Amino acid sequence: MITVITGGSGSGKSIYAEDYAMKYKKAGDACFYIATMQPYGEEGRKRVQKHRAQREGKGFCTIECYQNIGICAEQIKNGIVLLECMSNLVANEMFQDMQKRNRLELENYIIQQIKQLADASKHLIIVTNEVFSDGILYDPETMDYISLLGAVNQALMQMADEVVEVVYSIPVYLTKSRKSSIAKSNKQ
Repeated sequence: MITVITGGSGSGKSIYAEDYAMKYKKAGDACFYIATMQPYGEEGRKRVQKHRAQREGKGFCTIECYQNIGICAEQIKNGIVLLECMSNLVANEMFQDMQKRNRLELENYIIQQIKQLADASKHLIIVTNEVFSDGILYDPETMDYISLLGAVNQALMQMADEVVEVVYSIPVYLTKSRKSSIAKSNKQ
């Protein structure tokens, strides 16, 4: 099962995702937290510390993996997996890839890596950011990043069994298509 949790910065999506993962954890299940943020500078270190404190005592085994996350598949066999977060992973893959693959190759590579995690896990929960609504035109490199993250997020939403947007700490469950919403309402 794949669940994607999205929301703006400071929306409460990380805490929601951790609590959500705990709902699915059964006795004997291993629970993994794949951290993709590289802590640059003091602000980055503070953010990492905040997230560690948030999940303390919840039973997560933390795996720090900034790129090529498919390599985590062996470690997470049939576990509950929380990937935090897609926007960091996409940035890491895009800006630190010495091969500088083109955008489509990079998008396909990231999605293939996610599929490896999904195949290995019992339940994959992916946190991503909503960074597309501010209406600001950024420099070309940042716009390329936003475009790539948007394409990856769209692919993730298509793969997902469930999509949740967290707005001011309130989860809003999104349906995957109007057709499926209509089919559900017709069955009632």
